[in-house]
Amino acid sequence: MSGARSPSYGAGKPGRGARFIEWVDERFPLSDLMREHVTEYYAAKNFNWWYVFGVLALVTLIIQLLTGIFLTMNYKPSADDAFASVEYIMREVEWGWLIRYMHSTGASMFFVVVYLHMFRGMMYGSYKAPRELLWVVGMLIYLALMAEAFMGYLLPWGQMSYWGAQVIVSLFGAVPVVGDALMEWIRGDYFISDITLNRFFALHVIAVPLALILLVVVHILALHTTGSLNPDGIEIKERKDANGVPLDGVAFHPYHTSKDLIAIIAFAIVFSAIVFFAPEMGGLFLEPPNFEPANMLKTPEHIAPVWYFTPFYAILRSVPSKGWGAFLMLAAIVLLFLLPWLDRCKVKSIRYRGFSFKLALGVFVVSFIALGYLGLMPATGLYVTLARLFTITYFAFFLLMPIYTAREKTRPVPERVVYHHD
Repeated sequence: MSGARSPSYGAGKPGRGARFIEWVDERFPLSDLMREHVTEYYAAKNFNWWYVFGVLALVTLIIQLLTGIFLTMNYKPSADDAFASVEYIMREVEWGWLIRYMHSTGASMFFVVVYLHMFRGMMYGSYKAPRELLWVVGMLIYLALMAEAFMGYLLPWGQMSYWGAQVIVSLFGAVPVVGDALMEWIRGDYFISDITLNRFFALHVIAVPLALILLVVVHILALHTTGSLNPDGIEIKERKDANGVPLDGVAFHPYHTSKDLIAIIAFAIVFSAIVFFAPEMGGLFLEPPNFEPANMLKTPEHIAPVWYFTPFYAILRSVPSKGWGAFLMLAAIVLLFLLPWLDRCKVKSIRYRGFSFKLALGVFVVSFIALGYLGLMPATGLYVTLARLFTITYFAFFLLMPIYTAREKTRPVPERVVYHHD
């Protein structure tokens, strides 16, 4: 028996990794958080591919934060040096061109996945009770993202950056009584200048990202409180087994994380293809005038914001009055916040909703895309007429919603989740 090991030697002893987790748990509830929000957070088992865009939005946020940190190491927030510092990053800093293109591509891809994420919420009624607060926080994230993108757009100090900021800031002049003072306060000067660039840089790299991260955390906590709504619009928490596990739910990890990983890989392939082969995307992601240094004495022939702002820019230009245009542009965003209270239909998912809602949502999507295109075009002739037409259909979706959703003929909603090939 001399070669036999003592049964007590090493038996039942946790490994180093387990001991480290125990040490952390004594000081921080890591395991409890993992159980509550990952391994024992149950989501519906019939999620489809529309549900990957929330995770992809988080991925793009991480890309933007990391690339932004590296860009600030060589960027100089000064009117005399900003444009040259961007050129220095592109030409002299090792892999600087890649970091810059990842950041510019990431900004556009962020809005792509956020718009698709919002559309999924509208299709499946993710804004309805008890998820009204979840939707409102998500819209605050969208608003913070717009502010972050606008302030970051000025930083390269190119022609379109400068004049685009000039147009957007001038909109605040339409505010009654305090308009001129508000414009001066935003700029920090009587015109877009070095002071404006400095304060936009501070807000872009510190204040707004902190608010964005905080809102994302609140959004995730709100989501895990109410639970994710599935494509059938059924509350899986209402039917549980003897152990309290939803009958139609599966643990978020590993079942949904494995699916999300595939989506992340596919997104990385598309993202890399754009970065390496079409980082300017034909002028949509990086406009040609922005490769010229800002010149306050030379106005570009056609001023237009980046594509993700153009639907609202087209609404702004659809009316002759700058005051009314600014009001309509603001109203177009505010109405998105009010969606949970405008929709009077009891059914959540588009699968079981009536034809009127499906038609209205389709018209809304076409209007939004058309306005996005028209915002890139000159404000002349047929383009203005079409912009007015699609502005009307955009607002009609929201303003008429209490009427057509209250009279909607819906289909019976099943008691349990159903698998569909969509």
